[in-house]
Amino acid sequence: MEKLVNIGSGFIEQNTNFPELISVLQKGFSSNEIIVPKRHHHDFPNPKTGADTTMLLMPAWHPEKYAGVKMVTISPENARFDLPSIQGSYLLMDATTGQVKAILEAKSLTAKRTAAASALASALLSKENASSLLMIGTGALSTNLIKAHASVRPIKNVFVWGRNFEKVKLICSELQEEDFHIQSVDTIEEKISEVDIVSCATLSKTPLVLGNDLKPGQHIDLVGAYKPDMREAEDEAISKASVFVDTFDGLRESGDISIPLENGTLKESAIQGDLFSLCTNQTKGRISDKEITLFKSVGHALEDLVAATYYFEKFSNG
Repeated sequence: MEKLVNIGSGFIEQNTNFPELISVLQKGFSSNEIIVPKRHHHDFPNPKTGADTTMLLMPAWHPEKYAGVKMVTISPENARFDLPSIQGSYLLMDATTGQVKAILEAKSLTAKRTAAASALASALLSKENASSLLMIGTGALSTNLIKAHASVRPIKNVFVWGRNFEKVKLICSELQEEDFHIQSVDTIEEKISEVDIVSCATLSKTPLVLGNDLKPGQHIDLVGAYKPDMREAEDEAISKASVFVDTFDGLRESGDISIPLENGTLKESAIQGDLFSLCTNQTKGRISDKEITLFKSVGHALEDLVAATYYFEKFSNG
């Protein structure tokens, strides 16, 4: 019997090559072999914090190869306990026998695969010569999103905004040795109209990306706002853009898409495509340099299975 392995955040952090991870994700979305049932999304009361905790169960399987399920909780007020908001584990199994092969730390796994999915979308939707990025948000995803976007586009200048300026400075310090120039900004408005790519990863309930601030040719990457009462982009931003999603299964999960759908700003038929149709060339990506493209990510269990397999095979072959 093979030994069950534990793959922690340290291994995941040290063994992530974004171009590799993006490539295996693209292959996963191009394949019709991976089966992904609808995920479970449950909110339950958290009396100690006054804010609901969300539990996500995300299964997927690749017959005769691997199967897996991610179990994650998101507790928005965890900062008061000096803990990350996302907690969880990924169980990777042999799809034939059901034997558990590995348990992976899910916070790092989620951050890496989410950033890679956004970069995959950017490679298909942003302008090929995109050279500047505004990062809105300072959570665990921020540094990963910046690195992932920079791995698919010739990013030369990165600007970071967040409500906590100490965290902004920390991100700038952490990435100061990268190939791009990075600096903090005091307001979103001072740079959002100038950059080629806007990436937003927050828990905001008030839109931060406003339609009036957008310019032709930009690509907007919305990664946060995972609940129906949260949103990062206002209706005018949605109406100005060609909208793409990671999966049509998650349209009602985030206010960025569900609210415009409910109020009539956006029709479901107007959503251009998802990562499945983009990666199989059933949907065209950007069609002009003046088009504003917008990608909304809610996460998909295929991404977790592909990423968990990627790290497990690296661990096993190392």
